[in-house]
Amino acid sequence: MGYQAPIRDMKFLFDDVLKLDRFSNLEGFADAPKDVRDQILEEGAKFCENVLAPLNSVGDKQGCKLNPDNTVTVPDGFTEAYHALVEAGWPLLSADPNYGGQGLPHVVNMAYSEMTSSANMAFGMYPGLTHGCYSAIHEGGTDEQKDLYLPKLASGEWAGTMNLTEPHCGTDLGLLRTKAVPQADGTYKISGQKIWISGGEHSMTDNHIHLVLARIEGAPAGVKGISLFIVPKFIVHKDGSLGERNTVTCVGLEEKMGIHGNATCVMQYEEATGYLIGEPNKGLSIMFVMMNEARLGVGLQGMAVGESAYQAALSFAKDRRQGRSLTGPKEPDQPADNILVHPDVRRMLMDIKAHTEGGRAFLYWTALYGDLLHKSPDEAVRQKAGDYMSLLTPVLKAYLTDKGHKNASDALQVHGGSGFTEHYQASQFLRDSKIAMIYEGTNGVQALDLVGRKLAANGGRAIQTFFAEIDAFVAEHEGDADLAPFIAGLASARAQLQDATMWLMANGMSNFDNAGASSHDYLHVFGLTGLAYMWALMAKAAYAKAGTEPFYDTKIKTGRYFVDRILPEIAGHLAKVKTGAAPVMALSAEEF
Repeated sequence: MGYQAPIRDMKFLFDDVLKLDRFSNLEGFADAPKDVRDQILEEGAKFCENVLAPLNSVGDKQGCKLNPDNTVTVPDGFTEAYHALVEAGWPLLSADPNYGGQGLPHVVNMAYSEMTSSANMAFGMYPGLTHGCYSAIHEGGTDEQKDLYLPKLASGEWAGTMNLTEPHCGTDLGLLRTKAVPQADGTYKISGQKIWISGGEHSMTDNHIHLVLARIEGAPAGVKGISLFIVPKFIVHKDGSLGERNTVTCVGLEEKMGIHGNATCVMQYEEATGYLIGEPNKGLSIMFVMMNEARLGVGLQGMAVGESAYQAALSFAKDRRQGRSLTGPKEPDQPADNILVHPDVRRMLMDIKAHTEGGRAFLYWTALYGDLLHKSPDEAVRQKAGDYMSLLTPVLKAYLTDKGHKNASDALQVHGGSGFTEHYQASQFLRDSKIAMIYEGTNGVQALDLVGRKLAANGGRAIQTFFAEIDAFVAEHEGDADLAPFIAGLASARAQLQDATMWLMANGMSNFDNAGASSHDYLHVFGLTGLAYMWALMAKAAYAKAGTEPFYDTKIKTGRYFVDRILPEIAGHLAKVKTGAAPVMALSAEEF
């Protein structure tokens, strides 16, 4: 059995947990009532299950090919699938109607994006990065630039990329050397090499719009001197027609552990014509629009690949017969029981299920705040939404990709020796999931961003708001007998997150190594607390309809598993937070 989109769970989140219909007075939400949302989920599922999922293994096995003329050939079927994607209008779901989009809420689009990533992560990166490019130009471009580039980027007719990393610098962008030389006509000549550029070259679209970080001659050193440029593969004339080929070339393809179906390119710029976005030396602020969107998208990838791996492992477990149940044969007429009877197999499957469903809720809940940030008329709501988007982005990116990779590993373990072969897709899910822990800022960098920047921003307003929201929920439901385990678990997690936060405030500033050494475990305390809140919200919604459908009873049981078996891990992370830097930094360089 191939990938099956979890649309029942998505509808539960939209209708019962987030209750999206209560926002029908807001722009975009008015165009997305339940019947429209359901249709999007159902049709999106058909496309992802029937078109994209069958190409996932094809892309993994074939990979991409760099040709002698510096063009790139994508795996069989990818081009046809991409054209079908564009023709169906899927990239336009949440794009601005001023540029041809449907203007629907981003939270609805996130559900479709999840299906794409689950069905075929490597393929989903092509339209995903294009949407990020669209968002950056939408945020920082001139009206002329928006009119020229956004309609074709929004539709997916043109591809978009972001070019940050260079052979000698990754996260430390202050070291970049790509240069931009001003020209008399207001353009710039861009020269330099960028590496690890996802979707940097292919023939699925007529044009590529590269967003390139570069330093204008004479600019300040470090990150204060970085500007952002639009560098098209083919120059776009004012009437929208394509002109001459720009001097930007794919000179290599990376050989990667996973996501083989995505062309990860080495891009060479030789005095290529570029167009400044925004002000000189202010490029990072615009690029971060794309990067932050990408980070949420990567968190989504981690959760989505875990979903695919879970489905494959569950299917295997139901078919594979090995041994007997410890409490006696469950199918005595068969030579052996299926391995789903074994507690340890169930442990792994339940771990994946609880993390994935909790992670989905956390992502959609946060995406809703992203919509409110732009569409709510209430200034206080917009402030809270902006605070949450800033605070939670590193948590979602790092925690969900850490767990997504762990989920893929557990799913392979369920397969036993079969998972270590290429006959099953288990190894592909594991290989594909690893990159999500690395790109768009490694998870260690996300943890440093959380403790070093996001916690202290605006005097700690964001996390205090988060604490206050949890406190209000606990106070409202502390007398509910059904919810008692969920409320107790959430209250305990919240207290431990506050404990960890106070420890960092007291010890992190006096010795920055304390913050650095504790950041990973602090982020996991935060991630577990976030999932505890999500499971409490889901349990409340499920209990309200318990007994009406098996789905709700299953949801409650899965939530209890999270509270009883996963949430206790928070205490171990808190203990490690409080050890500080001493044990981490104890060895000299020579002692390693």
